[in-house]
Order: sequence, then structure tokens, then C-alpha cells
Amino acid sequence: MREIAAVAAAALLGFAACGGGGGGGGGPTMPPTTDPSASVTITITAAGVDRKQVEVPVGGRVAFVNNDTSAHEMSSDPHPIHTDCAPLNQVGALAPGRTGVSGVLNTARTCGFHDHGLPTNTELQGTIVVR
Repeated sequence: MREIAAVAAAALLGFAACGGGGGGGGGPTMPPTTDPSASVTITITAAGVDRKQVEVPVGGRVAFVNNDTSAHEMSSDPHPIHTDCAPLNQVGALAPGRTGVSGVLNTARTCGFHDHGLPTNTELQGTIVVR
């Protein structure tokens, strides 16, 4: 009986460690393609970002949707230290077809962003105005 209980407990622990539900791949879970928590969405294509400047309310978030065939990593200015608006750095690396959402932008200010892997590509740069 103890062996059955031990096996059951191990199975439950293993299930809990995997996060429970079919995420697969073992990596972090990705946000859905559209995220209702985002105040604004910026789409990345092969031509660059679709919006070079957006306005977000204080307490808002920005979603970046990668509709390009290449991966991108959107980050706060300045490159390479990314300290201008740290919540933008939470977007992370975006494989093609994926979406990343910034952290909460709590301070009214203007923030620049760029693709960390292509920091001089002006088509992948822009400004977020937090009001």
C-alpha cells in the first residue's frame, strides 16, 4: 500500500512541476496572439514596426506581435543597456508568429524601443509615450 501511495504522490508532483496542462516544450508559456491586458499593439513585419509612435495610459502595457519570418527581441533604449523603460524588456525574444507583452508602464514619460539583435535598423525602432 505504501508503494502505491508513493507512486501516486510522485505522479502528482511530476504533473504539478510540468504546469499541469499540455504546454509542452518545457519552455516558458507564451502569451496568446492577442492580449487583453495590452493597451496598444505594435506589429512587426519584414518591413519593420507598423507604428513608430504610440500612446499608452499610465498603468498600461504594450504588446508586440511578430508577423515577420525572423525572430525579434524588442527592448527599451538605449542599446545595449536597455534602461530607459525597463518594463519594455519583459517583451523578450519573439519567434515568428509570437506575441510578447511589456510589463506595466507606471511612469509618465517617453520611451524609445528597438530590436536588440538589430539595434541600428531604424525600421524596428519607435517611441512609446506614457501619459
